[in-house]
Amino acid sequence: MEPIKIAIPNELFSPAEMTHFDGTVDMGVMKAGPDLYTFAAPLSWSVDVTNTGDAFLVTGTVEGDARTACARCLDDVDLPVTGEIEGYFLIGGEDAEAPEDMDEDEFDLLPADNKIDLAPLIEAAVRLEVPLVPLCRDDCAGLCATCGANLNDGPCGCEPAGDEPDAGNPFAVLKGLDLGGAPAAGDAE
Repeated sequence: MEPIKIAIPNELFSPAEMTHFDGTVDMGVMKAGPDLYTFAAPLSWSVDVTNTGDAFLVTGTVEGDARTACARCLDDVDLPVTGEIEGYFLIGGEDAEAPEDMDEDEFDLLPADNKIDLAPLIEAAVRLEVPLVPLCRDDCAGLCATCGANLNDGPCGCEPAGDEPDAGNPFAVLKGLDLGGAPAAGDAE
């Protein structure tokens, strides 16, 4: 993602002052875990920058639409994305003192040129909103392990492997394993 730099105007260096910024950003394709998210249109972002006295607090939202593949059936999934943008930039350069209740990864220093790059904040906001396991629907049946047919379209017609229903399951052999411990749930004593 290209940098999105906003210049902090001089009047914002007075405590309790606030300024609004907005725009769009082309995310293109973003990788999150094993998934690729495609953004066909630019995302809209809007932030307020507030002088808290010792820092600039950046808060706002980013909105748009993403497309990815369902984790079970691989069909395309369109997802609305609305992320919360948040950043904290200490005023005062290298000599700035961080609040005692904040860890070092919770703030940045205001750059010497007084320009804040929103790109990392926007990307983080979007990453937090995309699902860990994208699904086309909650009850997605996935693909047949034998023929690869989409089971959301109905049964595929594949026969179970072998005479027993568990014959195709490599873990079926563990079903009768005696571990010598307490009886399994449902077993009579």
